[in-house]
Amino acid sequence: MKISNKIKEFCFVSLRVWKYKILSDCKSVKGNPRCYNPLLINGKGKISFGKNVQIGIITSPNFYSHYSYLEARMESSEIEIGNNVAINNGFTAVAFSKIIIGDRVLIGLNCNIMDNDGHDLNPNKRNSDIILSENVTIQKNVFISDNVTILKGVTIGENSVIGTGSVVTHSIPDNVIAAGVPAKVIKSLL
Repeated sequence: MKISNKIKEFCFVSLRVWKYKILSDCKSVKGNPRCYNPLLINGKGKISFGKNVQIGIITSPNFYSHYSYLEARMESSEIEIGNNVAINNGFTAVAFSKIIIGDRVLIGLNCNIMDNDGHDLNPNKRNSDIILSENVTIQKNVFISDNVTILKGVTIGENSVIGTGSVVTHSIPDNVIAAGVPAKVIKSLL
């Protein structure tokens, strides 16, 4: 590798990854993902990474401008990421209860997973501290394409594919391709 490339990597990658690691405030983190893109980890809950988890893709858009964000908001909140998972740039996961990402999952650019509404949907309770949440589970060998949003209570079945730009509001079975807003099964893989 040329010296100029090493200097660029240090200045524009290594320092940014290090900065976001220092800014992270979650105290209960297990495992060590390989971070090619900055990762901010916040919250009072637990976050765990399996073996061979990669955050960020050097050859993808937003590599130099974005970061990924994981938050396990409450003490009882959890985010579990399995083995051999690859997550592209600009990923966000916010758990009030639990988010599970299974083994061998591929997650595309700018994807979001939320197991909660963020605020109460009732306008009279919108500023309440009580937030409705339901677990999200991404089972093994799932491929989530770019710009996908996955909402509370969803399970995505093994081997399934979620198409670009989809909003997943209901569970998706095993071995299918689903796409759209809201996401619907469009094809079986078997």
